Amino acid sequence: MTELKKSDFYFELPNELIAQDPLADRSASRLLVLNRATGRKEHHVFTEIVDYLRPGDCLVLNNTKVLPARLMGTKEDTGAAIEVLLLKRKENDIWETLVKPGRKAKPGTRIVFGDGCLRAEVLEVVEEGNRLIRFTYEGIFEEILDRLGEMPLPPYITHKLEDKNRYQTVYAKYEGSAAAPTAGLHFTDNLLKQIAEQGVETAYVTLHVGLGTFRPVKADNLSEHHMHSEYYEVTKEAADKINSAKAAGGRIICVGTTSCRTVESAADENGIVRPGCGNTEIFIYPGYRFQVLDCLITNFHLPESTLVMLVSALAGRENVLAAYEEAVKERYRFFSFGDAMFIQ
Repeated sequence: MTELKKSDFYFELPNELIAQDPLADRSASRLLVLNRATGRKEHHVFTEIVDYLRPGDCLVLNNTKVLPARLMGTKEDTGAAIEVLLLKRKENDIWETLVKPGRKAKPGTRIVFGDGCLRAEVLEVVEEGNRLIRFTYEGIFEEILDRLGEMPLPPYITHKLEDKNRYQTVYAKYEGSAAAPTAGLHFTDNLLKQIAEQGVETAYVTLHVGLGTFRPVKADNLSEHHMHSEYYEVTKEAADKINSAKAAGGRIICVGTTSCRTVESAADENGIVRPGCGNTEIFIYPGYRFQVLDCLITNFHLPESTLVMLVSALAGRENVLAAYEEAVKERYRFFSFGDAMFIQ
């Protein structure tokens, strides 16, 4: 097989097709259905996903919750503005963070947030220039964060988000993500109820999405790309539901690339999903053999991103690029707040 290159996954995307705001109704997005065997494409609205689901199928959803992880503060000594983005909790009140501007955040720097109810000290500089920071406060950290923090929207979204909840899925449960599992943003409680009434099982897994998901692929040859690490958890209940559905001939339909990466990481060589938790660096690109997933509900991704590579591993690069070309022609909305695709 010839070596795959990053440029093999490039496509032209007009800027105006990048969705800047969520739709008023989550489930009103458009839905492009792609048959990976034939390459056939159909155009629908997202609520019509129910027409493609069958009794006995299992829908796998990622119930991670996005932290309002962007904090705007000032340096205690000079009053200079400083932005802190929480990446990962290391222990208790010590977090790995991304600080802008970094040159102002040397070890020992003290930062004040809000009315002083939250304070921080830079402890050390770690890999990639990230900072370890210790926070001090009175009360409950999550409540303070909810009050002071902003959603860490992707760099391509420039509009301010009016309602924080629109960057959360309706089933978000466990805090820890720096970005939303965006394929899940199209679901409403009502739509999930309708799906359950159809005899479709739902299994919830957790993968905390890191900012690495937006990091561009630097290596030209895909085999040289080092994938970022993300924490995942699969409960016994979720593993049992997925394995039972698979054994009975149902399809495993992952909602989003994060759910896909979770079940594929948790599967053994026989395609049995094992309960447990850990960190995954799984990089799925063409040539990968899926152990668990049969179908995928996903958004439209960035050119040359690891996400468009994952989708291409499932549906074939030519099929995916042709579908994206049609989506551009039909003026679909792209990326986090954009429209959806069902690959069957």
